[in-house]
Amino acid sequence: MTLTLQHTDHFYINGQWVAPAAAERFELIDPATEQPVGHLAMGGAQDVDAAVRAARAAFPGYSQSSVADRIALLRRILAIYERRQEEFAEAMRVEMGSPITFSRNGQAMRGPAHINALIEVLERFEFERPRGTTLLRHEPIGVCGLITPWNWPINQIVVKIGPALAAGCTMVLKPSEYSALSTLLFAEVLHEAGVPAGVFNLVNGTGPAVGHAIAAHPDIDMVSFTGSTRAGILVAQAAAETVKRVAQELGGKSANILLDDADFEAAVPKGVAACFTNSGQSCSIPTRMLVPRARMAEAAALARTAAQSYLVGPTEDPRTQLGPLVNRSQFERVQRLIQAGIDEGATLVAGGTGRPQGLERGYFVKPTVFADVDPGMTIAREEIFGPVLSILPYDNEEHAIEIANGTRYGLAAYVQSGDPERARRVARRLAAGGVHINYPPADFGAPFGGYKQSGNGREWGEYGLLEYLEVKSMVGYEARA
Repeated sequence: MTLTLQHTDHFYINGQWVAPAAAERFELIDPATEQPVGHLAMGGAQDVDAAVRAARAAFPGYSQSSVADRIALLRRILAIYERRQEEFAEAMRVEMGSPITFSRNGQAMRGPAHINALIEVLERFEFERPRGTTLLRHEPIGVCGLITPWNWPINQIVVKIGPALAAGCTMVLKPSEYSALSTLLFAEVLHEAGVPAGVFNLVNGTGPAVGHAIAAHPDIDMVSFTGSTRAGILVAQAAAETVKRVAQELGGKSANILLDDADFEAAVPKGVAACFTNSGQSCSIPTRMLVPRARMAEAAALARTAAQSYLVGPTEDPRTQLGPLVNRSQFERVQRLIQAGIDEGATLVAGGTGRPQGLERGYFVKPTVFADVDPGMTIAREEIFGPVLSILPYDNEEHAIEIANGTRYGLAAYVQSGDPERARRVARRLAAGGVHINYPPADFGAPFGGYKQSGNGREWGEYGLLEYLEVKSMVGYEARA
């Protein structure tokens, strides 16, 4: 289908599409072709002020809405989204280079998955519950600033907007300028669903201009940020002066431990596939595969075969499995990191620098696998954000756990074993917010978030809802008998 670009010259504030305060524009580039597809209005502090005023004015009324009304609103949003789901898939194909099949089945489907999970939570969540003579009451925290990345555009806005709406909060959203098209579509969905004016507001712009203004704004009560650890530190610093709540989902360098009793012929290709999810542009994917030292050659050969089977190509082709990286800067960064792996002595078993054969334009990266990687190498320490797998050897189970935990990140971890109880034992010792045992299906109700420099707070399901709520203790609510 052909994507119709609407509202790229406007922001959504107080229930209306409005012109920005300034005339700055950002050129939108299709990363598969390197060709312009449009221009996006860019905002600043003045636009953020207008959006915050609208959100603050709407909060008293919306915060008192009934749970039944909020559930009905989420159901309307869900129905309209599903009607327009193919538009979302096309938008993400164009804006961030997601191959159309993955855009449909991996990206666009996340919207309904999270909304459905949230509705289930809201139907059973107790906003008030007694504990002895005290009543515990959950109340919406207030006006929320939401700052989202480009790599999972719909997933990331839905897991922030959804629970904010469910909690009774109002909000100001700043998506990445590289994935604003799908966000603008979602704003249309919210408008059609009847979200009250001022409850949801959208201002596009850069992190230094709009993101900073949101984080530092005295009338914003909470900031939820997803992005790099470097940017997350800046958000936290800007937010500290007004002592607002900050929830962050940041970087990751997840380990995938293949214990010696795992089925390597199944586990290695699945590990490559997990690492290459979204063309490697995911914070929680297993980018470090840990294998017994004696089985390094076996694992490398299986990974090479798997990597070389991936079809990289035009994003409109349903057969394409890996698309381009999101922009030139990210492409060049991944090229430097691949070269660092070569220079530091890792064994290159698949891929390497440069574009795949036959692709002269677009930010395409060769599906790349390194073996014999040392934990101190750059590619074992840095979040690459491209289709690059590092295979590290370990000597025993204790050594594998030590390597897995030997990172400043702690977003996710993976364990593969033929013995479920052994896998569970190892999983308990991994310092990560989410541990995946034997490649399970996604659980959209499980809390998502990290330890250490991977952030704080949680998203998804009930734990995601709790981030947008304050807890009030009404002591003496019931008289003592």
